[in-house]
Amino acid sequence: MTCLLELLLLLGLGVFWLELRHRLRPASPLSLRALDFNVKQSNSDLDVEIWLEISNPHPRMEVMVPELQINPVLLGKADLSEVKLSTKITPYHPDEKARDDGYWAAYIVKGHKSTRVQVNLRLQNSKSSDLKTSADSIWVDVNWVNYGPFGRLKRRQGVLVPLHQPEPLQPSEVSFQAGDCCEVLPLKTHLLGTLDNTVEILRDYAKPHLRPGDVLTIGETPVAIMQGRYHHPSTVNPGWLARFLCRAFHPTSSLATACGLQSLINLVGPTRVLLAWIVGLILKTLGIKGGFYRLAGEQARLIDDITGTTPPYDQTIVLGPLAPTKLCRQAAAELGVGVAIVDVNDLGRVKVLASSDGCDETLLKKALRPNPAGNANERTPLVLVRPN
Repeated sequence: MTCLLELLLLLGLGVFWLELRHRLRPASPLSLRALDFNVKQSNSDLDVEIWLEISNPHPRMEVMVPELQINPVLLGKADLSEVKLSTKITPYHPDEKARDDGYWAAYIVKGHKSTRVQVNLRLQNSKSSDLKTSADSIWVDVNWVNYGPFGRLKRRQGVLVPLHQPEPLQPSEVSFQAGDCCEVLPLKTHLLGTLDNTVEILRDYAKPHLRPGDVLTIGETPVAIMQGRYHHPSTVNPGWLARFLCRAFHPTSSLATACGLQSLINLVGPTRVLLAWIVGLILKTLGIKGGFYRLAGEQARLIDDITGTTPPYDQTIVLGPLAPTKLCRQAAAELGVGVAIVDVNDLGRVKVLASSDGCDETLLKKALRPNPAGNANERTPLVLVRPN
């Protein structure tokens, strides 16, 4: 009895140490998000204006931003090596004027305060071709430093800015594909990012084609991306637990890397991941698979490690979306049809992550099993399902 009590005490102390170490890891309260953008064409050149906001939700902590740099990357379907790209960063602090020489002076973001940054990009093409036809998006890679009680943290965050958007499919151009007890219509969009809103994307690209009884689906990864649920692996500091446990996962799993598994630990905590791993391993030896994912929570199945989605997000770790059911109901009320968020792959696996009331999930799984949206660069994250 005494040995059992000692063992339980040691176990409790171990769990306490694990959680304490996790909660005391270096972390900055600052967040960066894109507010708005504007694209203007002047002859063959493009001027892009982007507004960023840095916020500090902490009530007392003051955090310094001593460095902020922008590394823009052009994306398109043609050779963009001849495009000259220039960058200008202008801080718009509420209590400090920007320098005329463009130097980023270290700035303190006080508790419950925020500041804004204007990024101006000029794209000059030496060729006669139109930039809007050769470059469709620009990936604005923000590298910035946070300095405070937690130490000095290097942070990296990408924002996708569309340079132009495809015209929505006209009703006269619609061509449904035959499915199992239904018809399906993949809908092409621009490359989505945090400057987009899920409900607005569904409305803009799908509303002209909707009929009563239809179900409109969207992939869970695009939803998560529009919510800003992605981060660069360089911002993840994997601990010994993640480095040890990740080796037990299948090599193709998004949890088979230290940064991928650490991303899950950061979401649900080290104790839950460790217990799920131990119990899952025991269940696996008894022939019961999937125990870890059931115990670790929904996010364990939804995390996509690098290479798990389309460029430029292929270099980031994408988490699962937040409040998917609420989002489906909101979109359904706006559009007047059923809406579902789904996870589909080329192996015929279909998971309905969330849906609005009245959606026939059995029909959706049949309709989406051939993966009409595709898993490459089709840019068709929306699929309209019409029952026969």
